[in-house]
Amino acid sequence: MFDLTPVTDELARVVRQVREEDLGAPTPCQEWSVADLLTHIHQFAAVFTANARKEPGHPPADLAAHWREEIPAQLAAMASAWREPAAWEGRVEAGGIEMPAADNALVALEETTVHGWDLARATGQSFAVAPEALDRLPGFFAFFGDAPFGPAVPVPADAPPFDRVLGQTGRDPAWA
Repeated sequence: MFDLTPVTDELARVVRQVREEDLGAPTPCQEWSVADLLTHIHQFAAVFTANARKEPGHPPADLAAHWREEIPAQLAAMASAWREPAAWEGRVEAGGIEMPAADNALVALEETTVHGWDLARATGQSFAVAPEALDRLPGFFAFFGDAPFGPAVPVPADAPPFDRVLGQTGRDPAWA
């Protein structure tokens, strides 16, 4: 078990500071605007919350009208749900892939951390990654492979650990 709260709190902080004029801006996620990315964040937070609770998920289809309140609340619910020992037991499905619940928590960590960086970068904000999250992210790549989202972006061997993670996800850590 590990606690998702540090990364969900950091992403919630970033979400609350997104400006209306940022919604149409591009993101490091090719083909997604900031509004698309916010919708995806809300969706995955709902799915991972439902998975932790072993309930059917009902992710929102569009960006919620009150997204600055709803997305942070959903992220907090996700972190809370994964603090329950039962969340880590059994098997769940995410993105059409069935997996052990503990691996699903690792996917939740990766999605929250990497898309947190995406959103922060696209909106000119910082994104602090807790050391315990960085320590766990290599487990995601052990489960899903070295470049689960397409070709990796080469980064120097002496790059900071999070830059190496971003490169493995196909992101350029210098994206602006």
